[in-house]
Amino acid sequence: MRKQLSALSSQLSAFRAARRGALLTGAAAIMLVAGCRQDMQDQPKIISQRGSEFFADHRGARPQVANTVARGQLHEDSYFYTGVVQGANGYREEKNEMPFPVTLEVLQRGQERFNIYCSVCHSRVGNGLGMVVQRGYKPAANFHDQVRLSQPLSHYFYVMTHGYGAMPDYSAQIAPVDRWAVAAYIRALQLSQAATAEDVPAGIQIRNLKDVARENHLPESFAEPWPLPATAIQAYPHDLKQGNPAMAPANPDDPMIAIPLSKPAPAAAK
Repeated sequence: MRKQLSALSSQLSAFRAARRGALLTGAAAIMLVAGCRQDMQDQPKIISQRGSEFFADHRGARPQVANTVARGQLHEDSYFYTGVVQGANGYREEKNEMPFPVTLEVLQRGQERFNIYCSVCHSRVGNGLGMVVQRGYKPAANFHDQVRLSQPLSHYFYVMTHGYGAMPDYSAQIAPVDRWAVAAYIRALQLSQAATAEDVPAGIQIRNLKDVARENHLPESFAEPWPLPATAIQAYPHDLKQGNPAMAPANPDDPMIAIPLSKPAPAAAK
């Protein structure tokens, strides 16, 4: 009986040892499998500014496909984005028309953008005597003189896009659609400053600007032309002998801008 119990105890000990060995082997196998898996950071992919063995030239950054345009950057309507058209003589020309219909909402948007970006130099009525001019800046263009009144509508879009004279460009600050809205509002300003009683539709009451200023608790002089203060810097006549240092003349005799896109094609021989 004692021998049987001893044999049974030995078998039980061996079974326990075998089970522990199996568990350890299983745990080691699980750890081995887990250690050999391919994580996402090890996957074959293109990493910015690194090479690649996938392509024959070993460059990770691939050249752009020729003649492709990013979404939203087609700019198919050239006049909308440039304000000029190709003339028959090979020059780019401005036009006296808007690329889309002008509504009250467009004029309100143009007024808002004009008051933010343009009025500091040109004033809110567009007479060129804005606040920075009263602080010593060069007088800005007066939209109501004969030169500006004769300029086509897209001229204002072109100047806002590229700048002119002492005026920098505002292409980064004002989107193309807003530049057109500002151009439309400038034309509305010009019409309003030269309007007569006959231009008012029938049934619309005509009010005096001084009365409107008084109702808004402003002095009557607010509705009168703003005088140029003594602190403003007057522009001297251009001396062509001195050239144009980094700027074109601010007030050219010819208000039409004509920039050659290329040399005009030679006239066909008759």
